[in-house]
Amino acid sequence: MKDKFTGTILQSDALAQYILETTAYPREHEQLKELRMATVDKYQWWSMMNVTADEGQFISLFLKMMNAKKTIEVGVFTGYSLLTTALALPHDGKIIAIDPDREAYETGLPFIQKANMAHKIQFIQSDAFKVMEQLKANGEEGTFDFAFVDADKQNYIHYHEQLLKLVKVGGIIAYDNTLWSGTVAASDDDEMAEYLRRVRTDIMQLNTFLAADSRIELAQLSIGDGLTLCRRVK
Repeated sequence: MKDKFTGTILQSDALAQYILETTAYPREHEQLKELRMATVDKYQWWSMMNVTADEGQFISLFLKMMNAKKTIEVGVFTGYSLLTTALALPHDGKIIAIDPDREAYETGLPFIQKANMAHKIQFIQSDAFKVMEQLKANGEEGTFDFAFVDADKQNYIHYHEQLLKLVKVGGIIAYDNTLWSGTVAASDDDEMAEYLRRVRTDIMQLNTFLAADSRIELAQLSIGDGLTLCRRVK
C-alpha cells in the first residue's frame, strides 16, 4: 500500500505502472513515446510535469468523443499533452498553446514536426493572461471547444474566469493536478515534500471554488495527478 505522497495518487506505484504498461504504453503514438523519453533524458525528475501516458490516452479519447476542433492550452512544458491534443483533432484543428518557456517547448517540437502536427499549433511565448485578453479583444469569446490548464497553480482560479469567456457554452475546461499527489486529503501535520506543501492550499482552494461554481458542471477524475473536467453551462 502507498505510504508516502508521490507522483501517483493510486494506492501503489505498482498499480500505476500496471496501467501504463498494460493499457497506455502499447497504444502510445511513436512520437509521443519519443517526446516522453526525450523529456526524461533532459529534465529527469522534472519530466513529471508532463501528463502521464494514461491521462494523455484519456484526453485523446475525450477530445474525439466531443468532436473538438479549436482548443487552448495554458502551460505546455515539452508538449506531451499538446501533441496528444493535436493528434486527436481533425486536420484543420487549431490549438493556441501558451507558455513563457520556449526552450522546453522546443525540446518537444521536433517530435511534433515528425508527427506532422505543427500546422495545428500556434505556440505563443507569453504570460497567459495577456494572450487571453488579446483573444477576447479579437472577438474569440465563446469560440473554443476545449481548454487544458497545466500551469502555475496559484492562478488556476484566475485562469478559470478568463477561460469561461473563451470556451463556448457546452465546452470543456480541464484542470490538471487537482489531487496533487493525494496531499489534498492529508492533514497539515503529515510529512510531504516542500513543493507539495507549498501548492497544496492553492489546489484545495481551487477544488472548493469549482465545486461551488454554478456556471459549470464538473467531474473530478482520479487519473494522473487528478484531472477536473468543467463543462460550461452558462
